[in-house]
Order: sequence, then C-alpha cells, then structure tokens
Amino acid sequence: MPGSFRSGVSHVGDFLRDHQRALRRMQWVIVGFYITLLVVPSVLPLPDRTASVFNNLTVFAQFAFWGVWWPFVLVSIPLFGRVWCGLFCPEGMLTEWASEHGRGGAIPKWIRWGGWPFVAFALTTIYGQLVSVYQYPWAVAAVLGGSTIAAIIIGWLYGREKRVWCKYLCPVSGVFNLLAKLAPVYYKVDVEAWRHPVRRTESINCAPLLPLRHMQGAAECHMCGRCSDYRGAIALSMRSPEAEVVYIAEGNGWQTTLIVFGMLGLAVGAFLWSASPWYVTIKQALAEWLVNRDIYWPLMANAPWFLLTHYPEVNDSFSWLDGSVILMFIAAAAICVGGPVFLGLWLADRLLPPLQRPGVRDASGHVLRSRLEGVHKLAQGLIPAAGIGVFLGLSATTLTLLQHEGVSTLDWANALRFALLGLALAWSLRFEWRLTGLRCHYALVRIGAVVLIALGLVPFCGAWVLFFVVW
Repeated sequence: MPGSFRSGVSHVGDFLRDHQRALRRMQWVIVGFYITLLVVPSVLPLPDRTASVFNNLTVFAQFAFWGVWWPFVLVSIPLFGRVWCGLFCPEGMLTEWASEHGRGGAIPKWIRWGGWPFVAFALTTIYGQLVSVYQYPWAVAAVLGGSTIAAIIIGWLYGREKRVWCKYLCPVSGVFNLLAKLAPVYYKVDVEAWRHPVRRTESINCAPLLPLRHMQGAAECHMCGRCSDYRGAIALSMRSPEAEVVYIAEGNGWQTTLIVFGMLGLAVGAFLWSASPWYVTIKQALAEWLVNRDIYWPLMANAPWFLLTHYPEVNDSFSWLDGSVILMFIAAAAICVGGPVFLGLWLADRLLPPLQRPGVRDASGHVLRSRLEGVHKLAQGLIPAAGIGVFLGLSATTLTLLQHEGVSTLDWANALRFALLGLALAWSLRFEWRLTGLRCHYALVRIGAVVLIALGLVPFCGAWVLFFVVW
C-alpha cells in the first residue's frame, strides 16, 4: 500500500484490531453496569425529594442515562463516528453475542424495510414521553430494557455473528447514521490495493453487515477496527467533516423524513410539550368540552404505568386526556416545524437546475431523476441543525438534574445553547451553499435557494426561543 494511504491515525485502527479480546471484555463490563442501572432501580422505592445522585441509586441511574449517556453519546458521533456502536453499546454487544449462539436464520424482507429507522425513532420518542422515561425507573426499564430484549431476540433469530438489530431496527441507528456523516475520521478503502492484496486476506467478520470493498463513508460503519489493514486496503483515515454530505451521501425518502419530520419536528414537540402553556390551554379546553357533555372517562387517570405515567404515590398520573393531548402536541410540532422545513427544501430544489445523474437517462437522452431526489440531497445539509436540536433537548434534562443537585449558577446556559444553535445553523447553511453549487454556478440563484431553506428553519428556531426564553 502506498505510504500516503497509511496515515498516523491508521495505527489507532490497527490497535483496535489487535485488541479485540480486551475490547470484548470491556464491553461485558459495560453490559453489567448497564443492566445494573436498568434493573436495580426498578425494584427500589421511588426516591423522595431529598434523594441525590450521591446517595440514591435511582437518581444516579437517572443522571447516568439521561444527564450524561445520551447527550454525550450524541456528541461523540460527529466527532469520532459510530465508536459508541462498535466499542461501547451494550445492545450491540448483546445482539452480536446472541447471534453467535442463535439459530442463524436468513434476514427476512420485513426487517430490511427502509422505514424502520424513522418509525422506531418516532415510536420510542413518543412512548418515552407518555410513560415519563426521564423521571421513572420502570419507564426506563420498559423503553431501554424492551429495546435490549428485542435486540437479543433478533440477534438470536437472524444472522450469524452479526448485528442485524443495529443495522435495521435500532431506534437510534438512523440518527447515528446521519450524524456519523459529519465525522472527520473514517475507514478509507483503497480500491487498487483491494484488487492486489499484499497482506491480511483471511476472512473477517463485519458485524454491521457492510460491503467493505465498496465502503465510502462512515454512516454505517461501527468503527470497531476489525477490518483495519484488511487486504492492505482499509485504513482509519482523516477527512473533511463535510466530504461525505457533499460528495457521497445522496439521501432517500426515509432519511429526509427522519431529518425533517423526526429530528427537526417530532423531537422538538417531545421536548417542548411539558413546558408549553399551550399544552395546558388545550387540555383545559378539551376537559371543559368533555364535562359539558357528561363525558368523564377521558379524565380518569387509571391507565397502567406501561401505557401512561401512573405513580399516584407521588401524585403524578396521566389521564387518558393527558396522553391524547401529548400525542396531539407532538404531531402538531412535527407538522408545524417539519412542514416549513420541507417546503423550504422543495422550493429551493425547484429554483435550482435539475440534479444531474450521469448515465441515467431516458430514451430521448433526458436525465432521469426522482421527483424528490434533489430534495433528499439538500436535506442532508440539515444534519447539523437536526443533531443540535436533539442535543439541546437532551441537555435540558442534564441541566434540570444538575439544578436538582444544587447547581444553581446556570446563567451561562442559554448563551451557550444559542451559540451552539447558531453554529449548527450556520454549518447547515454552509452545507446548503455547497450543495447548491453542485447544481448551479449562478450566485443569485444559489443565494435564493439557501434563503428559502433558511426561512423554512424559522419555526424550528422559534420553538427553541419559546422553550428557553419565553416559557
């Protein structure tokens, strides 16, 4: 392999490859820690108001899961790729372990359906709000534990030493797939060296089922290092964090749906509803309407805890009306925030010349393109904005937990939040500028397209102003 292909960072990949046994031991330690925090708090009494992260395991688990784990796993993906998936994720470890000892069945067509990343993300997000997953250990056991059990079952049923669950069904795999496109590190494949291998030609197990020879980006790679220097053609390498979005990622309908209506829309509603006075107003209006018509059952708080929040011992129970209004609020946010974003992308796509795809033409020589193919490519540019939205929502839980621990000096929080939001929006608009440049060389047309996309993001920005400033 040419010396230029093997850079200094490639030795990190080699290190991971050479220490797979030690890494697996570490993964089992993480699994034990994860299961402890998942199971033990669910059999303990609910903590009282004096409980602290330092003296109560339930509060410690709450802070570990929602104050540290999820927000900072999210941050790690655009920095290092899907290292969490390949080296640390307990579900990934358990589903691969189950696959090693399972029946090794063929992966059915229904699992390969491309809509699962969006559907799983949406259902998990909504269900977590209905059962108050950030507050109660039983809800954590239902959401995270249910996902883990499903991962083990899928691993046992399908594939052999593979991570079928991670590739197709994991609720956050779609989000991680998008964010990993921003990572400045990836495993680069030298096509010429692959054709003429000089070393390491023995078979290797790529657990996330990637076609290694044709791997171009970091979106689906779990960064585990097993393939490092395989055939003398694969090496961990540095790249521009914009390279994959601009030159490789094409996007598709389900990824666009996840970005626009999932991460930018639905997630915003899930984070905002509990702080919104609109939620209270709508609920009170509907309750009055029901009472005036002698309809009382929706006002009853008798749903089991695994359907709606039900903890009467701490005076926290959702009525059927509560659950219905939460669903309405989240759906409305997905439409009212995601709708303008999609409209901005669609108008920008119509303003620009058609997206060219060399070699794909009809009988008359005209370029063939999907009606929304250009929209899907432009939607990839919004990944930074979508990612920061999810991070801002999760980190709000971090700050709430810190306040509970007595950290009262958080005056800097809003300045940091809006700085991060501004930087992410600026990066997304820079992406859009570069993406429009692939289709048009006229500056005014490109500026018009970027402005349309920016206008579509106004409700998204407004939602965070409401959440952090007005409400």
